Amino acid sequence: MGLITIALQSCGLFGGGGGYDDQGELVGVLDRESWTPDIPFGMIPIPAGTFHMGQADEDVARSQINMNKQVTIGSFYMDDSEITNNEYRQFVFHLLEDSVSILGEEEIMSKYYPDTTVWMKDFTHHYGDPLLESYYQHPAYDEFPVVGVSWVAAQYFCDWRTNYLNAWRNDQGLFSMPKFRLPSEAEWEYAARGGRDMAKYPWGGPYLRNAKGCMLANFKPGRGNYYDDGYAYTSPVYSFFSNDYGLYEMSGNVSEWCQDAYNPAATALVWDMNPTYNDANEPRKVVRGGSWKDIAYYLELGTRDFEYQDSTRSYIGFRCAMTYLGRSSGTEF
Repeated sequence: MGLITIALQSCGLFGGGGGYDDQGELVGVLDRESWTPDIPFGMIPIPAGTFHMGQADEDVARSQINMNKQVTIGSFYMDDSEITNNEYRQFVFHLLEDSVSILGEEEIMSKYYPDTTVWMKDFTHHYGDPLLESYYQHPAYDEFPVVGVSWVAAQYFCDWRTNYLNAWRNDQGLFSMPKFRLPSEAEWEYAARGGRDMAKYPWGGPYLRNAKGCMLANFKPGRGNYYDDGYAYTSPVYSFFSNDYGLYEMSGNVSEWCQDAYNPAATALVWDMNPTYNDANEPRKVVRGGSWKDIAYYLELGTRDFEYQDSTRSYIGFRCAMTYLGRSSGTEF
């Protein structure tokens, strides 16, 4: 036993030969670089809090797929708008420049390039040719939300965005940021409410027009009167008022992919702290927010919907989220 003790002392495991300025006390590693959270460009910090997740108004009694449940959400960042055509184009350009030898051009174009044919195939007897030819490519639509992107492609975009940012930060000698990802369904709903618990819409009130009679979102009012809100199809991001967190178009314009797999009973199954329903064998993924072609019911913050993960639609886009590390001081929000 004495020989073992001597050996450990010689290795510094019992403090021998340390030569540090900690006076033999447990003080942690000294002179460690501090961490100051940076707000990623285009993102809004969302404070932690508790809210009632689920329908705030009408629910189809026979479905019972979104019962109210009180849950707590940790702090995170979220894009203040949906990812635009021009932002997504940056991702595609980098894939074509840097990843053709790894992925192959055919895979890039078939999986990650926006499917422009959605403007024709989503609707029967619809003249979608102008949008098919121009919506993604023409600069007139640069600030419009990207569509025709599957859940799988959105996941790959998040991975690329993470690597792209952290490669630059590492070159500058900075700590890496947490990964970009799709928001969980609970995070999405919590952020969309903007701190207004039990709100029906992101703006808080139960109505779709403001006091001046102007529409508060881009959707399908009435029967086929798409242009009543000012836009026949999608609208540029930032076209309507933000919610109290500073997030734009959380209802309407395009529906948005969430991280969660879809399960009609998910609300009852998930935990009440940062709930997320994961099921790799479930191809259906949650879609939230309603779109330019949807009636008002789908704009309600408690309404749940889904689409298959490899599907592309002319009315589904996405925005990214990022976990906030550490406890917030409150000054970020």
